[in-house]
Amino acid sequence: MKSIIAITGASGAIYGKRLLETISGEKTLIVSDTAREIIRFELGIEIEDLERLADYSYRNDDLFAPISSGSQFFDAMIIAPCSEGTIAKIASGIADTLITRVAAVAMKEGRTLILVPRETPVNAVMLENQLKLCRLGVKILPASPAFYHNPKTIDDLVDFVVGKILDQIGEAHNLFRRWFT
Repeated sequence: MKSIIAITGASGAIYGKRLLETISGEKTLIVSDTAREIIRFELGIEIEDLERLADYSYRNDDLFAPISSGSQFFDAMIIAPCSEGTIAKIASGIADTLITRVAAVAMKEGRTLILVPRETPVNAVMLENQLKLCRLGVKILPASPAFYHNPKTIDDLVDFVVGKILDQIGEAHNLFRRWFT
C-alpha cells in the first residue's frame, strides 16, 4: 500500500501524526505551511520529527514533486486534519498547492481520497463543499470519536478516528474495540 498523508492547517495535527505511526506500507507526507506552525504548537515537536515517520516528504509548494503527476501510482490520499479552506479548494478544482494537486490527481485517477475535517460548527458552504466531494466519491470522515469503546485517554479518542481511517482503506488494526465485540 502506498499512501499520501497530508496535514493541513486545522487543529488536530495529532490525527496525522498517529496515522503516520500506524499505517503500513510506503508513506509520503505533505504538510501545509500553517500546519507546520500548528504541529509545533499542538504537538510540541518539530516538522523533522514528523518527517521521520514517513518514507518521503515534500513541501506543499513543490508542484514538481513526482506525486503531482497522475503517472505516479499511489493507493490512497488521506488529509488529516483537513481544513475547510482545503476542502473548498478541492471542491472547486483549485490545485495550486501540492496537497490540492495530489487530491485532484486522486480524484481524476479514481484513487481513494479521504478528508478528515475537524472544524465545528459548520456552515452551509462547508456542508455543500463536503456534499459535492462526497457525491464525487471522496470519503468525508469527520474527526468525531465515538464513546462506546469507553475511551480513557485522548489517545483512545484519536485512535478511534485513525482506526476509522484505516477501515476505509481496508487495513486491519486493533486501535479500538468494535461495537459489541
